[in-house]
Amino acid sequence: MNQAESKRKFSMNKLFVYLFLSLASLLSLFPFYWMFVMATQTSSAYNSIPPTITPGNLLVENFQKVLLQIDFFGALWTSFVLCSIVTLVVLFISSLAGFAFAKFYFPAKNFLFITILLTMIIPPQLGLIPQYFLIANAGLLDTLAGVMILFFLNPLGIFLMRQYIGDSVPDELIEAAKLDGCSNFKIYRSIVLPIILPAFATLGIIVFTAVWGEFLWQFTILRDPDNYTIQVALASLRNTVNVDFGMILSGVFWATMPLIIIFLLFNRLFISSIAEGSVK
Repeated sequence: MNQAESKRKFSMNKLFVYLFLSLASLLSLFPFYWMFVMATQTSSAYNSIPPTITPGNLLVENFQKVLLQIDFFGALWTSFVLCSIVTLVVLFISSLAGFAFAKFYFPAKNFLFITILLTMIIPPQLGLIPQYFLIANAGLLDTLAGVMILFFLNPLGIFLMRQYIGDSVPDELIEAAKLDGCSNFKIYRSIVLPIILPAFATLGIIVFTAVWGEFLWQFTILRDPDNYTIQVALASLRNTVNVDFGMILSGVFWATMPLIIIFLLFNRLFISSIAEGSVK
């Protein structure tokens, strides 16, 4: 095979890859487009046959109905505060635990790590009742503290941090810091944290989006409309005889926008952090 044929074959392979990625991107974006279309239509368009795929002109009107039914911006702010606090605490706890599991030796370390991983296979619905009674006995029902405390310990975060720190932080660097008289926490703060920024960005995206989209636990704990997160507030829109799908999907559409913006911001940080990490 000469150079021209090899180059042509490479170009064809590259073309197929781009076509596949383009198709996958369109399929991934279609649910968001359909949500936008339904948010601009009347409720009758939700069940129309053939389905409506072109936007209407009722986006603002449907959103005005949402504002009349719920405190949309208050619930949005509550969700943002909740997700931000949970994300920061999870990043701190998971990175500390990952650092300990990756770089320290203590009795039953592997057993404890495997036990943490095993909790990931337990369905969250299975622990709903005992967790509810624990929160109720602690006097944290209908509070944001009662909602967020359940998310602080994240087995996936501990696993990701343990793997990333184990591969990215050299043992020699830690030993040199100890010889210089650094405490374990100072090593974590001054050496480990700058190195694991890519993992921070990745885990931050995962935790923030997961807590933002979580509904069952928030719905179980929160009762006062003043404490509603955006998921619970949007669910309350269905407490009517005639469900207005255009109104509901309009609220869902606008509630998704902050999440997409935050995701894009963290995604840029993730890419830049990888570049910095590779240079270091």
